[in-house]
Amino acid sequence: MDRADIISAGHGGTHSGPPEASAAADILSSVGTATYDWAIPSDRMTWSDNASGVLGIAPRHLASGRAYAQMLAKESPAGRYEAIVNSPHVDRGEGVAYAIEYAIQAEGGATHWVEDSGRWFASSDGRPLRAHGAVRIITESYETRRRLIEASEIDPMTGQLSRHRFCEVLETALADAAKVRCSIGLLVAAVDNLAHVNEAYGFDIADEIIASVGKRIRTRLRGGDLLGRLSGNKFGMLIRNCQLEDMEIAAERILNAVRDDIFLSRAGPVAITVTIGGIIAPRHADSLAAMLGRAQEALDGIKARRRGAFQIYAPSLERERARQENLKTTDEIVSALNDRRIGLAFQPIVTATPDRRTAYYECLLRIRRADGTLLPASAIVPLAEKLGLVRLVDARVLELTMSELIAAPDLRLSVNVSPATTMDMSWLRSLEAYQRTHPSAVERLMVEITETSAIADVEDTRRFVARVQGLGCRVAIDDFGAGHTSFRNLRKLGINCVKIDGAFVASFHANPDDRHFVQALLDLARHMNLTTIAEWVPSEEVAVTLAELGCNYLQGDHTGPASDERPWLTASASPLAQSA
Repeated sequence: MDRADIISAGHGGTHSGPPEASAAADILSSVGTATYDWAIPSDRMTWSDNASGVLGIAPRHLASGRAYAQMLAKESPAGRYEAIVNSPHVDRGEGVAYAIEYAIQAEGGATHWVEDSGRWFASSDGRPLRAHGAVRIITESYETRRRLIEASEIDPMTGQLSRHRFCEVLETALADAAKVRCSIGLLVAAVDNLAHVNEAYGFDIADEIIASVGKRIRTRLRGGDLLGRLSGNKFGMLIRNCQLEDMEIAAERILNAVRDDIFLSRAGPVAITVTIGGIIAPRHADSLAAMLGRAQEALDGIKARRRGAFQIYAPSLERERARQENLKTTDEIVSALNDRRIGLAFQPIVTATPDRRTAYYECLLRIRRADGTLLPASAIVPLAEKLGLVRLVDARVLELTMSELIAAPDLRLSVNVSPATTMDMSWLRSLEAYQRTHPSAVERLMVEITETSAIADVEDTRRFVARVQGLGCRVAIDDFGAGHTSFRNLRKLGINCVKIDGAFVASFHANPDDRHFVQALLDLARHMNLTTIAEWVPSEEVAVTLAELGCNYLQGDHTGPASDERPWLTASASPLAQSA
């Protein structure tokens, strides 16, 4: 059979190439492998005939490198393009080998892990010109390997015990100590300021530092003690036969070992410290969870005061009562959110003029327990902020506030937002939605942010203020004076109104320093054309003096207590002046 006969036979059969090619394609398909050739400058890809079936991807997604890259799953690391184009290697004539793993999203939603290996070749100018290789589905082996790593006794990055294995050993040691009536110690060390290392040098250098800290700690432990990696920047140390003095000595050795010598990383020398919390068990903890939790509590306690130091857990009846009360309050907040037992009270803000007209009302949060009693507001917001519930609370307060504004066309209200909410895009999107459907209601809303949160990140706060003002709202700084905002930052924020911290107003006449401070704040606000509101006004005498000093509005029990009722339904509320 001559060449023409072979070509003719090939076109009449099931394969487009000679028998040898067909056999090779069958073999590749049987082992779940496909081959490709990639012309990098044009991005054109040519695949073996079985590629679509092996990968579970439609042919249109195989036509180019870009189309194929779009099939990478979200959890996938970088693909072939990054491995080749960003390769640190140079083609010296024989090409450069590569081998990578990544995940692709197949038709129907299935995720396949792929091993992609091949060789790329450069053009005369050294840039990648073409690549050829093979892809193989390795989902099963990848998952098996992942499970083995998770179950491994060794943390792959640091070479110390994995969290899983360390906790197993710790739990066994605790049970043994309880049986023979001896004590063990748990130290939890956190690498300090790791976020700064990440920012300055990159995550790879931070990982290098973590591994080096682990090795240095290991050299300072006794033979029978154990070291494990508990989380990203935390190590746990099991100290056997440990009393308080032994733990203090061990902690000091570790602190000095990390602090005294500079770490020589690939990016250069880096100074690192660790902060340590510890606990003696079973004296102060009778379970693994209690040991870990209380050691972490000791660590958090010392970190709040001083980094690079050690603190041992000590029981406190007051702290335990506070913890139990916090847990109870947390449950009540969640329950109130679910049962819609969050409501508002309204406190009038009045003009400082003799007629004391009501300009608008501040919406104050009220959370009722199931029995109808109120949760104290002072306990609600700090705990909700700490537990991440405050965004849900603020979202509900905005919903209630807007309902009142929509129902009463002449009403003006103000609402407080927490620092977390100023960074919450969903809250802003809700306000934008109200602006589209009820623009006049949004324009009668004032948003209050605390001064301490405003100066924590001036740029982020400035963007929040500008966006809220762009929707037609006015913005006030609450508790002004508590955070000592600089003139420059106050000007940069672009707010409309300042509410003078009530702690200064309440002692206005009794404390000359507070009186002078309030006067200085009023002068500053007047210079910047800002409306001023004095909080916690205690008496008529203080109200008159504040008015004489140029304060625009007054708020407090003297001028009108907060009420669950809606005063504007029985008395006409005057609209807030445009200067407010």
